[in-house]
Amino acid sequence: MAEKVIYKDDISIELKKPKMYKVILLNDDYTTMDFVVEVLMIVFHKSATDATQIMLDVHQKGKGVVGTYTYDIASTKIAQVEQMASERGFPLAAVMEPE
Repeated sequence: MAEKVIYKDDISIELKKPKMYKVILLNDDYTTMDFVVEVLMIVFHKSATDATQIMLDVHQKGKGVVGTYTYDIASTKIAQVEQMASERGFPLAAVMEPE
């Protein structure tokens, strides 16, 4: 949806909402469930209850949607997940998909 803004000199600018992306955590056979919950709480600011539910989705369904963000925020959060996982020796991966 675009929003039209008209300035006093009859100049108009059309503003568009940014495209949004879903951040998805992917299951693997090595990353511990506790670490996934920790990542969800630290990087995505999820409550312990929400983080546990998302972790169970990742474990049982192979992936779990963590949230929806603009491109820059989504890519930053994915980089944070990968850095935390790398520091702990886990192969946890996250991807983003357009909404």
